[in-house]
Amino acid sequence: PPALAALLDDSKRLSAEQRARAAAALAASGAEMALGSASVAEIARLNILGASLLAMARAVARLGAPPELALVDGIHAPALGCPVRCVVGGDGRSLSIAAASIVAKLARDRAMALLAARWPGYGWAENAGYGTAAHRAALARLGITPHHRAGFGTVRRLMAGGAPLNPSPRAPGPAPPASTGASAAAAPGSAAPAAPSARNRYCS
Repeated sequence: PPALAALLDDSKRLSAEQRARAAAALAASGAEMALGSASVAEIARLNILGASLLAMARAVARLGAPPELALVDGIHAPALGCPVRCVVGGDGRSLSIAAASIVAKLARDRAMALLAARWPGYGWAENAGYGTAAHRAALARLGITPHHRAGFGTVRRLMAGGAPLNPSPRAPGPAPPASTGASAAAAPGSAAPAAPSARNRYCS
């Protein structure tokens, strides 16, 4: 619908409020959506790309029925059990991929907020897990949690330098998966685009 299309764009171009409004409109439209993720251990074993492709496959598997076509943002086609078309820059070129990027970004931000509540001091609610200067300083000061990837450059260097480990949360609460995220969204009667973007992987 035109009103829904007007709300959709690459999630990185939208504010948090705009993403929430678009996600609510997607849910109200009857679009079928699913999420998939991969664990820190799977990322270490498969690398970030392999784990992202695995997360996309899991997301598509959770849809009620396999899509007729999956659009993937990027150049790497995951094994999804349906035809796949890669679209470079897809989250800026396809409304369906943009929708998936919004769903995945919202899920990731909520997971980071849960992590921030359980492991205070790292600024996860603000930095979304990215290696800002404040985040790196917190790692050196507070230690490395199970949600930090040992293979990531900054964490690897800190571990080599004897940075402390912080294995237990300092606040109670539900624990989100330490993972790379993927979302799958299929509009009724249409193809389902699958889109990987940056370190979040989206499947729509």
